[in-house]
Amino acid sequence: MFDFVYYPVSAVLWLWHTVFAAVLGPTSGLAWVLAVVFLVASLRAVLVLPFLKQARTQAALKRLQPQLQAIQRKYPDDKARQYREMQQLRKDNGVNQLAGCLPMLGQGLVFFALFHVLRSFDRTGTAGHVPFGSTPTPMTAEQNASTANYFFDAEAVRSFLQAKLFGAPLSGTLAGHPSVAMSVVAVGLMVIAAVATHFTARASIARQDPAAQQLPLMNTLMLWVFPAGVLIGGALLPVAILLYWVSNNAWTLAQQHLVYRRLDAESATAAKEVVVRKATAPKPGVKPQRRR
Repeated sequence: MFDFVYYPVSAVLWLWHTVFAAVLGPTSGLAWVLAVVFLVASLRAVLVLPFLKQARTQAALKRLQPQLQAIQRKYPDDKARQYREMQQLRKDNGVNQLAGCLPMLGQGLVFFALFHVLRSFDRTGTAGHVPFGSTPTPMTAEQNASTANYFFDAEAVRSFLQAKLFGAPLSGTLAGHPSVAMSVVAVGLMVIAAVATHFTARASIARQDPAAQQLPLMNTLMLWVFPAGVLIGGALLPVAILLYWVSNNAWTLAQQHLVYRRLDAESATAAKEVVVRKATAPKPGVKPQRRR
């Protein structure tokens, strides 16, 4: 059903693993780690422009907030008229709210696909490859080791199952493979992912318009509940998925800093241009002088 997502994600992961395996060796755990990290980089590089458009849309909506509130005051009893006027105002200012959903949708699909592909390396359990699903016919270890996984042949499947990060298997979970190495690696990744999730949410909330902030409950969820969910639910996720989560959040933090700094610079430049235009504009009742 979702092969249109599974195969592209598997292909990119396979490509990066092939590159790093050629240098580090096909059985190298580091090659798999780098393949996951560069999968994140590939996705996020594609979504840089949509993210920039999303940030500009949010900034434009923040600037339009007084006019939107004026429309609400002007037509307090006519919701249909409010909607039409607000839509027209957004259209006149080149604001497309649907475009802001693209980065989130893209990341969600890739996370879902990567979760499925990585889980599909080990098909010996009853847990389904789709989250919260189950499979009635698990494979034996021998069948699993000799069965391809999308773009990965049987040899690559065996390589992934043997790959480790500081002694913790990339395909293993803290709940399923409790050990000192797994505890150190998995808990460390969970903590880093939770902290990064918190600071990513804090940076987003800081950009909200105080006059039009989200419900306090939503901000609380973003700041504290979602990071706590990473800490709690992370024990059920493979190390490779935790690695993806950390890499993705690290990219998000860096991207937010760079994009927001650029937008602030653009806003400052635009504000200076407005001041200059007002200073050089002719005063009311004064005929502008023609240039000789």
